[in-house]
Amino acid sequence: MSRVISSRWMPLERTLSERIIITKAPLKEGWGQEFWIAAAFDEKRMTQIQAEAVSKSSILGNIYIAKVENIAQNIQAAFVDIAKGVSCFLPLEEAKNAVFTKKNGKKDLCIGDELLVEVTREKQKNKPASVSANLNFSGKYLILTTGNHLLGISKKLHATELERLQALLKDQITDTFGIVVRTAAKDASDEEILKELEMLTKQCHACLQGAMHRTAFTRLREAPPFYLQFLKNRNLTEVQKITTDIPSVHEVLLQHLQDTKEAEKLHLYTDTQVSLFALYSLTHELERALHRQVWLPSGAYLVIDPTEALTVIDVNSGKNIKKKAREELVFSVNVEAAHEIARQLILRNISGICIIDFIDMADTAAQKEVTQRLKKAVAKDRIKTVVVGMTELGLMQVTRKKTRPSLKRQMTTKCRACDGSGRLPSIEWTVTRMRREAESVFAHTIYNELTVQADKRLLAAFAGQDGAWKTALEEKSGGTILLKESEMGFGQYAMEKRKKK
Repeated sequence: MSRVISSRWMPLERTLSERIIITKAPLKEGWGQEFWIAAAFDEKRMTQIQAEAVSKSSILGNIYIAKVENIAQNIQAAFVDIAKGVSCFLPLEEAKNAVFTKKNGKKDLCIGDELLVEVTREKQKNKPASVSANLNFSGKYLILTTGNHLLGISKKLHATELERLQALLKDQITDTFGIVVRTAAKDASDEEILKELEMLTKQCHACLQGAMHRTAFTRLREAPPFYLQFLKNRNLTEVQKITTDIPSVHEVLLQHLQDTKEAEKLHLYTDTQVSLFALYSLTHELERALHRQVWLPSGAYLVIDPTEALTVIDVNSGKNIKKKAREELVFSVNVEAAHEIARQLILRNISGICIIDFIDMADTAAQKEVTQRLKKAVAKDRIKTVVVGMTELGLMQVTRKKTRPSLKRQMTTKCRACDGSGRLPSIEWTVTRMRREAESVFAHTIYNELTVQADKRLLAAFAGQDGAWKTALEEKSGGTILLKESEMGFGQYAMEKRKKK
């Protein structure tokens, strides 16, 4: 007998004018390599953008037969291989109700066990990908889940819809899977929902039964392409138009949307004069989404700084100098910032721990109101986002579930000059290092000629006024220093030492 997870109804703000764009960032735009770009726009501005290198295939959502290599009870996790040399993190909590193809012992999980896992988070930074033994088979209206044999219904559905769907699906739960009803089900008939349930059930059984005849490291299911995932994670009833300029993508999307009302929303853009990428100014939009500073309409601004451990967002009043009482001004800026922060979390795909430094508010009621405004704003996020609350120091704590790498991580690389810190050593400190290195070459090695490559400004500072420091070292050591201008970034340099014949 199934249990129903019910919840109170929350009003849903529908945006019927949302447009979705799927295209590629061309090489000529200067991004270095081709990227898939999927973006969503409302009537005013871009609300979400995701990018994925064309050359890189995501494993998020793939299902494998994994082999348990190690179990770390101290962190309540196991490490499993989904391919030779490809280790993934499996929380023991996520291993409940696992489907095994090979079992080595009586314990819930043993080294050498082979089981089905789904990739739930891609590899990020120095952390391996995460997997779960809870397999999901997703459709437009429903998600079948093997690890939780319950009926769950979206919190965004009205009470009357909740009752209808409970009555329709409560007897469909089996010992194999549970069912999660998505928000889009509110616009679907009973016939459409049951038809999708039948299709997903076939997919689920085919995967589970096929696995029993396969070996470890077999990929049982490849997740849909990046752009199709983007589409499947949206409520298409709220979408006005879906546009792509890539014929092969158009065919995939057409097949996905066939026999649905949303198929008529799909358009193939064929204008050869202006690319879809240029039409929507996606170069500019990407640059804005990667910029550290975000200006607000009032003249206030946010500063967004991602670090290894967390993301810090600072709220500043900036140019907002309206003639208001301080408390009124601070409250209005913080409310405005709360809405924009919720948007930026989605836009940039910021995940993990987020600390927000709102402008200090002395009024406790104002603090609570800003917190509620932020909670309401992040409730629209399709990825689980939790507003934890204020710390004793007045810092707002927010967590957002990690799935894909952030937009910044997808589109940028670590700076070799600053090692990802975002700051370069001062010219004074850099010159000090260079001079010490040069002195050491002549004093402690057999080499008597040194070629220094650097930016023109750095070379001038290294040599000293009118080359005085360079000349003095050459006279003292009997060596020769050659200066060579290069196109290295400022603060970078290279030294090549040799022995003159």
